[in-house]
Amino acid sequence: MRRSGIVLVLIATLFIGKVSVYAQGEAGLAFLQLAPDSRFSGLGESGAGLADNSSAIFWNPAGAAFLNGTEVSFTHSNWLPQFKLDLFYEYLTFRMYSPDIDANLLGSVTYMNYGEFVRTGETSSDPLGVFRSYDMALTLGIAKKVSMDWGVGFNFRLIHSRLADQGAGNEKGSGVATTVSFDLAAMYRPSNEFSVGVNLSNMGPKVFYIDKDQADPIPTNFRLGFAYVIFADEFNSLTATLDFSKLLVVKQDSTHSDSWYKAIFTAWTNKPFKEELRDIVTSGGLEYWYGIPGDFLFSARVGMFYEDPDYGNRKFMTLGAGVRYDMYGFDFSYITTSMFKGMENHPLADTLRFTISLAWDTVSDAIRGLPRGL
Repeated sequence: MRRSGIVLVLIATLFIGKVSVYAQGEAGLAFLQLAPDSRFSGLGESGAGLADNSSAIFWNPAGAAFLNGTEVSFTHSNWLPQFKLDLFYEYLTFRMYSPDIDANLLGSVTYMNYGEFVRTGETSSDPLGVFRSYDMALTLGIAKKVSMDWGVGFNFRLIHSRLADQGAGNEKGSGVATTVSFDLAAMYRPSNEFSVGVNLSNMGPKVFYIDKDQADPIPTNFRLGFAYVIFADEFNSLTATLDFSKLLVVKQDSTHSDSWYKAIFTAWTNKPFKEELRDIVTSGGLEYWYGIPGDFLFSARVGMFYEDPDYGNRKFMTLGAGVRYDMYGFDFSYITTSMFKGMENHPLADTLRFTISLAWDTVSDAIRGLPRGL
């Protein structure tokens, strides 16, 4: 089973891309940080300050506090296409405003398929069987306005990881793990033109498969986001987004790491301040809408994602587009790395995401991705 283990480690590392001691690659369950939907992926993977559709459950659940109506969406993507492996993920979201509690109820299911692997022995390459590997997470959340300008959000997440169906060699147990995490978020939105949000996600216990002493921290993450409507008229809208995110994982050595509640603080101080700043990922984008609210709308998106060369070195540009007709929506996004030297054949290059959505009983203000100014 060693070959399959090596492949899985490689895949997990490429999800995040960090290589330093205090690296994102040192966290388990890396799929929890994948930008799951097409719309905000097209904005350079930024959305904590906007978060105005059912995917807010990932970017900033507090953003859903300003929404009403009901919405569902489904996203599919073939992941790391340049590897030509059977890798894909799917993402289902649900959001419903409940007048009884004056809050939005949120839900999502994330499924990452790693494909089929051949099991081999410790000393032989002879096949001993076949197994399928995957990660999945079920998230339930609630978002509520606490004032006209402020919203708060909370998520609870059940995570199940199945990397292998049994241990290797003399190892007891299997490569299966289950754990939980939760998110806390807030959004300040004084007007339809400006909002700022913060999301502290994936706080929870470490995950382990065979040996509890070798447990890995899950990817607790801090995200601060801004959104600003540059202009809007009866038929047009242009919005800018900007996110800053930082992984809150601190590895003391190869087998020990800080607990999540300690790492929330130590992840900001375990390196010189200059290095801490370099460890922050920056992403942003522009979203243009044209059309008639409630009838037909077309959107175009462009974004940029930047990670310091010594802290992951992911750099890419994103493109996206979408349409809304009545209650129906369709979005797609595309990643390109060709403009960055040395990144032309990066495994993330040419990644496509596709999302379909349905929204009903809504109003036109900040619902299902409609431009806020219309």
